Amino acid sequence: MSKNSGIALQVSDVSAQKLANVKDVPPDTTVSELVEGLLAELKLPRQDVEGRPLAYGVRRTRDGLHLNGAERVGASLVSGDAIVLQPNVDAA
Repeated sequence: MSKNSGIALQVSDVSAQKLANVKDVPPDTTVSELVEGLLAELKLPRQDVEGRPLAYGVRRTRDGLHLNGAERVGASLVSGDAIVLQPNVDAA
């Protein structure tokens, strides 16, 4: 374990009430895969109050950039980055 095998991130929900530090995220993980794992860790809802599925986006806090779900973590994030998970709101 002398090698740093993954990326360490600070994660919060949009309210900053739920926080997590994740370590060793494989660089070839997609942002979508990362989000899927973080939803359980942060105990974020998967449905809105009316029972519709929620989709979450990721915002990188150092520059406010919203990441695409297909992007690779290693191409978009560096160790120490902070990200915010926010539900995507579709206007009806």
